[in-house]
Amino acid sequence: MYNPEAEFSADGEGPDRTMTGGMKLALDLGNKRGARREAAAARLTQTEAQARLARRDFTRQWITSLADVLSTRERVRVGERRLDAVRRFADIAKKQFTAQDISGLERDLAQLALDEALAEQSTLISEQADAQARFTAVGGDPNSIGIVSLPTEQLPKDVAAIADVTRLPDLQVAQAEMLAAQRDIVVAKKNRIADPTIGLRAGTIQYDGRRRDRVAGITVSIPLHVRNSYRAEVEAAEADATAAEADVARLRVQLKAEQRSAIDGYAAARNAWTHWSASRGTDSERRIALLEKLLRGGDVSPSDFLLQLRQSLDTQLAGAALEARVWRSWTDSLAATGQLERWAGLEATP
Repeated sequence: MYNPEAEFSADGEGPDRTMTGGMKLALDLGNKRGARREAAAARLTQTEAQARLARRDFTRQWITSLADVLSTRERVRVGERRLDAVRRFADIAKKQFTAQDISGLERDLAQLALDEALAEQSTLISEQADAQARFTAVGGDPNSIGIVSLPTEQLPKDVAAIADVTRLPDLQVAQAEMLAAQRDIVVAKKNRIADPTIGLRAGTIQYDGRRRDRVAGITVSIPLHVRNSYRAEVEAAEADATAAEADVARLRVQLKAEQRSAIDGYAAARNAWTHWSASRGTDSERRIALLEKLLRGGDVSPSDFLLQLRQSLDTQLAGAALEARVWRSWTDSLAATGQLERWAGLEATP
């Protein structure tokens, strides 16, 4: 929308004096204002879609960060049980060596196992600190989490259904970008139209200091697009629009593939978690107590004890990692099908 210009002039030529004032205004003959308004509206739509995308990604990051915190806490607890069990094993090995029931090599094996457990526990504590830092980065407070474990059993066994990718903010951002690029072509073409400027002026002229007359005039100026026709700007806008259209087509295929992958990934993770939860081998407390009883009675050797202890606790650690993967897969499948914010309570159910 062009602004008017005020113009004042005072001329003195010999005994004559001329004073005039006027206004000039460029006329938008090609409706550039309307084209720019539509282009700006498309950019607004794009920005709103980007805000929805940022909210969706933040929600996914918050949930997965919470799952990682609880998962690493469980892994640290399992590591503490492993450390306690290996300490008891080292004490038993020392007593058995004193009683000459085992060799010095087996006693040293118990001490090496304790050193290894200490090193692995430090790694688990470091992973827990990293998970808490990521959770804090998205606004969470690791110290005020009201649950001890993840409610994984409450997750549905049925995976999310395939959804129309046009509902996803990822594609909506790209489509808004394409629309804005198409409207920029219109703006570029409108800019090739020369807008005339009309000026009106009025004033007085005084002759020889005695006679005074009124003067009025009108001016019309038209820019000549000779050296620069602004054709290059149109071609650049058309190229941007073509690239945006190609990006929409590419993203549509990509989102469909990611949606299928996320749904299948959750189904596999949920199925693995179901089998792991139902397995008797996941009861590490019972197995460790039985192994210690057999070790004290001399029914298992120290090396066999260590092997079975590691298998039991590694299974427990793998279960904690699997549970976190179930939650990541679940949030990914919800995000890929456009249901994450509704599931998290950030959108009203229609």
